[in-house]
Amino acid sequence: MTGRTLVTARSLRALDWLNFFVANVQTGFGPFIASYLASHKWTQGEIGMVLSVGTISAMVSQVPGGAAVDALRNKKGAAAWAIIAIILSAVLLAASPTVLPVIAAEVFHGFASCMLTPALAAISFALVGRANLGDRLGRNARWASIGSAVAAGLMGLFGEYYSPRAVFWLTAALAVPALIALSMIQRTDTIELPKAAPTPQQLERRESLRALLRDRRMLLFAACIVLFHLSNAAMLNLAAGEVTAGMGDNVQLVIAACIIVPQAIVAMMSPWVGRSAERWGRRPILLLGFSALPVRALLFAGISSPYLLVPVQVLDGLSAAVFGVMLPLIAADVAGDKGRYNLCIGLFGLAAGIGATLSTTAAGFIADHFGNAVSFFGLAAAGALAVLLVWAAMPETRDATASNGDGGDAPVTDHGESALR
Repeated sequence: MTGRTLVTARSLRALDWLNFFVANVQTGFGPFIASYLASHKWTQGEIGMVLSVGTISAMVSQVPGGAAVDALRNKKGAAAWAIIAIILSAVLLAASPTVLPVIAAEVFHGFASCMLTPALAAISFALVGRANLGDRLGRNARWASIGSAVAAGLMGLFGEYYSPRAVFWLTAALAVPALIALSMIQRTDTIELPKAAPTPQQLERRESLRALLRDRRMLLFAACIVLFHLSNAAMLNLAAGEVTAGMGDNVQLVIAACIIVPQAIVAMMSPWVGRSAERWGRRPILLLGFSALPVRALLFAGISSPYLLVPVQVLDGLSAAVFGVMLPLIAADVAGDKGRYNLCIGLFGLAAGIGATLSTTAAGFIADHFGNAVSFFGLAAAGALAVLLVWAAMPETRDATASNGDGGDAPVTDHGESALR
C-alpha cells in the first residue's frame, strides 16, 4: 500500500475547513482595521502609515516565508505557527490600539501570512499529488471564498452591534477552529517517504534560487502577475470613490455587495477552473481570466450609477477565481519537482505586491491630474498588456510536469513528496 492511499477522506475534509477558517481569520485584517483605528481617533495619515508597514512587511516576507516553508519538513507545523502568530496579531490589535502594538501586529501578520499561504499549498500538494492538484486548489479557493463572505458578515454584525474592537477578538477566536481543523489533517511529512537513496536526477531537481530565477516560465508568469495586479488592485477603489460620492445611506451596502458578489463567483467557479486547467492546459484559462481585466476597467470608465458597480464585479470574480487557482498550480509546474515550490509561490507573491503597490500609486496620481476616466483607460491598458503577454509569450506549463530534464517523458508520480521538503 502506497503512502497516497493512506490519505484519508477526513484529512481532505479537514483541509476544506482549514481553508474556510483561515479565510475567516484573514478577513479581520482587511478594511476593518482602518475603521477600528479611526474609531480611536487615529488620523487618515496615521492609519495609512501603519497599513503601509503591513504592506511592506508582507512584500519583504514573501520570499523568506516561502523559503522557510521549503526548509521545514513538517508543513503542518509551519501552518500552525503562522496561525498562532496571526492570533497574537489580532490580540495585540484588540488589546491596545496604540502605535507600537498596532505596528507589531501588522509586522507579525505580514510575515505569518507569507508562511501560511505556501504552507496550505504544500499541504494540498502533499495530500493529493500533482495529478489532482488543480482540482484541489479549486476546492481550496471555493472554501476560502465562502469563509471570507461568512466572516465579513459576522464581523460587520459584531462591529455594528458590539464594538469595532470585538472584530479582532472574533478574529482571534476563529483561529482556534482553524488549528483544530489543521490537527485533523494527517501528518504530511509521513504521507510518502522515499525508500531508496535519491537519484542524481532527483538531486539535480533541488535547484538554487539563482537557477529558479533563470527559469523563463517563472519570469514570464511573474511579469504577468505584476501586470495583472497593476490593472486590478486600484480598480474597485477608484470606481467606488467616484460613483458613490453623492450617495446617501446605501453606500456601505453597495460596497459590501461589490465585495460579496466576486466571492460568490469565486466559490462557484474555482473548482471548474482547477479541473479545466488540468484538462485544457494553463494558457487558455489564463487568457480567459486575464481578458476580464480590460473589459472591467472600460465598463467602470463608463458607469455613472453606483448600482451598476455590482454586476460589473462579476468579472472580478472570474479573474480572481482564475488567478487564485493558477498561481499555486503554475508554481507546482515550474518548481514543484525541484524542492522550491513554496519559494516560487513567495516570488509570485512578491510580484503581486509590486503590481498592487504600483497600481494604487499610479492610478491615484493619474486620477488627480488627468481625471478618473484616463486612469481607468490606463488600468485597461495594463490589463490588455497582461493578456497580450500571456497570449504571445507565456508557455504552456502543464506538460512540464510530465517531462524530465532532457525532454523525454518521465513517469508522473502522484506523491507530492517534493512539496514536503
